[in-house]
Amino acid sequence: MSPTPHPVFTEAFSTARDGAGTGLLLAQLDAVLGRQGAGGKPVLWVQDMRSAQENGLPCLHGIESLGLRMPVLRITARNAVDALWAMEEGLECTALSAVVGEVWGNPRALDFTATKRLALRARRTGVPLWLMRLDGAADLSVAPDRWRVASAPSRPNLWDARAPGQACWWAELFRSRSSSPGKWVASHDRSAHRLSLVSAVSDRPVGAGAGDAPGSGSRAVGGG
Repeated sequence: MSPTPHPVFTEAFSTARDGAGTGLLLAQLDAVLGRQGAGGKPVLWVQDMRSAQENGLPCLHGIESLGLRMPVLRITARNAVDALWAMEEGLECTALSAVVGEVWGNPRALDFTATKRLALRARRTGVPLWLMRLDGAADLSVAPDRWRVASAPSRPNLWDARAPGQACWWAELFRSRSSSPGKWVASHDRSAHRLSLVSAVSDRPVGAGAGDAPGSGSRAVGGG
C-alpha cells in the first residue's frame, strides 16, 4: 500500500552529510504545491543554527529548477527553542503555502509536547509542515507520517555513462496513521509533479517470502 496524500505534518530523519532528506522534502513539496500552484504563496523555511551549519542554506536556484516558483522566506534561529517558536508562528499564517523546519539532533525542546503543538496548529490552519530531523534519532512524536531517508545510487545518465543521473533515495515510511509502512527507492518526476516510489528489493534467499513484497511502480505522493 502506497502512502496516501500527505498529512499536514510530515517528519523525516536523515543525515546532514548527503542531502537526501532535503531532496525528498523538495520532491514532496513539488508533489503537493507544484500541482496546486500554491497561488504564489511563500514557503517559510526555518533552521536552527546547527542545521544551517551542517546542512547548508536552501538554494533558490535549485528549488526553482523543480518548478517551485513560490518565494522562500528563510529564518535561521539561534537554537531549537527559537526555531520551534518560529515554526509555530508560521503555521498560524494562512498566507503561507507551507512551513519547512530543520532541527539538528535531539534537542530537549523538541519533545512529544512540542510536536503536538505543531500538529494542532497545522491541523487548525491547514498549513502543511515538513520537519526535517538531521542526525537525530526517532523519539516520541505525534507526526502522522514519519520517514527515514538516505541517499541511493542515481539512475544511469542517458548522455554520459560517467556522470550521475536522476537522484534517488532510500525512503522508509516507518510510521503512518493512514498508510502501511514500507521501504522504497524514491525519485522525483518533475514533469508530472510526482514522487515515484518503487519497492525496494530485500537481500534474502531466492524464493524466501515470495509474493509478500509490495508491488513496484510509480506512486503519486501528495498529489490530488
